[in-house]
Amino acid sequence: MKFSIERSTFIHGLQQVLGIVEQRPIIPILSNVLLECAGDGVKITATNLDISVDCKVKAEVEADGKITLPAKKLAAIVRSLPGETVAIELDGSKVYVSAGRSNFQIMGLVANDFPVASEQIPGAETQLSQADMARMLRSVSFAQSNDDNRYILNGVYFCFEPEKLTFAATDGRRLSLASKKISNDAGGTKGVIVPSKTIREVERLLGHGSSISFSFDGHRIVFSISVEDSSGSGLVSDIRVVSKVVEGNYPNFRQIIPRNAENRVKIDRQLMLECIQRVAIVASDQKNLVKLRFEKNILEVSAESQEYGSANEKIPIAYDGKLVEIAFNYVFLCDPLRVLSQDEVFFEFKDELSAGVFKTLEDFLYVAMPLRM
Repeated sequence: MKFSIERSTFIHGLQQVLGIVEQRPIIPILSNVLLECAGDGVKITATNLDISVDCKVKAEVEADGKITLPAKKLAAIVRSLPGETVAIELDGSKVYVSAGRSNFQIMGLVANDFPVASEQIPGAETQLSQADMARMLRSVSFAQSNDDNRYILNGVYFCFEPEKLTFAATDGRRLSLASKKISNDAGGTKGVIVPSKTIREVERLLGHGSSISFSFDGHRIVFSISVEDSSGSGLVSDIRVVSKVVEGNYPNFRQIIPRNAENRVKIDRQLMLECIQRVAIVASDQKNLVKLRFEKNILEVSAESQEYGSANEKIPIAYDGKLVEIAFNYVFLCDPLRVLSQDEVFFEFKDELSAGVFKTLEDFLYVAMPLRM
């Protein structure tokens, strides 16, 4: 194996895969990246057995070959090199790395021992724009559970309905949904639960091109993230993410959505977010409780605690219903307001014991359970 590569291109390629490399894996080779040199570039792969990520970067290849090298050390070396072009050559299990005045000799592990995900794509393929994928994941991923005892909720549910795809996430106290019309229904499959770690990786990798496609079976999901030639990144093929899925039945999230909200008010997203954040400064650290008091054309946001004192702020709204006061964990109110891009948001509610609902004119819905005052 022998090739030369632009230092910035090599760094960029390594950055795509480093996020899943564990510091002290049970199997030592999992702390390595696999370099496969052939044709017009080098394929870089990392895995932790649950997720694998690979990409291909442009390089001048003199001799084909493959080897695995310590991921973090390799990245640190390449970042530190003084020259613009890096030369890599394999001799047995040793890899010689040189650029400018610097020369490194790195010990590798045999590539055949590295666990590589199958190239076969499972199931029917669904395609979205990367902008839509980013928007939808951003709109729901914050609501995932992190409770290991409720592993079914530790991810985002991709729910397929006729000509519609919905992403759902819940931790049992709140629910976030984002939807998009699509032209296929994943071959009749109802849906799949994508683990939270995989969601984070996909969100991080978006932005290199125009589209993303994915397909899945009962055990894994494969994402192909397109790369634009004009991006200047040096990437020459799709970034691929292969992940195990969460096996089990996701709860019927439709049952959580209130059907009889009596009141609906339009709010300014940024204004309400800033108001809640200010008032919440004095909220109790244990309960994070803020109150929303709806009266004629006024929304009053307030909080108080024995430790810090009290605060309140009033926002003008168009409202002509009865007086209603509802308490929420302020984090559950700020999270959706922070991730939405639309400034026009609608809030629906019934009484102090019923859930509050955020909606937008696009396909977004968020449900937050109230706190007892």
